[in-house]
Amino acid sequence: MTRQMTPDETTRQELIALIPRLRRFARVLTGNLADADDVVQASLEKAMMNLDQWQPGTQLDRWLFRIARNTWLDDRRRAHNRVAHDDIGEMIDHVGEDGIAVAEQQATMRMVRAAVDSLPREQRDVVALVMLEEYTYREAADALDLPIGTVMSRLSRAKAALAKIVAPQGEVQ
Repeated sequence: MTRQMTPDETTRQELIALIPRLRRFARVLTGNLADADDVVQASLEKAMMNLDQWQPGTQLDRWLFRIARNTWLDDRRRAHNRVAHDDIGEMIDHVGEDGIAVAEQQATMRMVRAAVDSLPREQRDVVALVMLEEYTYREAADALDLPIGTVMSRLSRAKAALAKIVAPQGEVQ
């Protein structure tokens, strides 16, 4: 009988601290909160079950994000279906804010969310890591198991596409 390895308290606390970032990353990958939460749960479970494969001294977040991405890709391969995206406004608490400002902010978020959602999956992954999680190109390349040049070119194409979509009407590109 194989004894399952349990993480020490430091690693457990690091995993707990990564949950909000992991959830945000999963939200970008999946396009909706329900699937994102499923990916987060499955990723954390896989991480805990395979903690012996993580090498202390390396970036725990990159390892966990790679697990999440692979979990999502595996799920997508099995499902072969497309799910509509939730409104990103569900993720923000607006208690006590100005109603007009909140409405404008929600409209902007919907526009940006739609623009990001319109990108190919490969570009969305890079945007999520570099622009949202503020990874360096090298860190994103390591997390996605891609050459750094591929990350740079995908991000460049994604930024160009987003600029065209999000630019105010009438503004020359």
